[in-house]
Amino acid sequence: MTMKKNRFEVVLKDGSQLKEEGICQILVDRETGVHYLAWKSGYAGGITPLLDEEGHVVVRKDDVENSD
Repeated sequence: MTMKKNRFEVVLKDGSQLKEEGICQILVDRETGVHYLAWKSGYAGGITPLLDEEGHVVVRKDDVENSD
């Protein structure tokens, strides 16, 4: 039986559930290359596409190809 790969890969994780500020993560969608900023603390959290300095969504196909 082959295992299915997760669609999202965590490329950066900072913080702790034990701290008030919670955990901040950068996720990469393996299919599209889109990067997301995710944050969670306790029972709250949020996710949004990561933007560059010009306000464009960060998309890097090379991150997807190199993640296999």
